[in-house]
Amino acid sequence: MLNRIKTSQFTFSICSLNEVYIYSGYGAGARNLAQIGYPTDNVFSDGTALQMSRVTGNLKEGYVATLNLNVSS
Repeated sequence: MLNRIKTSQFTFSICSLNEVYIYSGYGAGARNLAQIGYPTDNVFSDGTALQMSRVTGNLKEGYVATLNLNVSS
């Protein structure tokens, strides 16, 4: 039996990121987001279809990010 590890990253919609970045403390993130989109990002330039999370919630009560993963045996 082989044990394998796969590492990836997940992301949030631009809309979700913009909701958070309007508050203080995220100035650098907001500037970066304005300059770099997913098509030119070094991690997500090949697409976000498998890494895009579904976000529910709000800034006041908090957010929940959900990402479905398929694991083959």
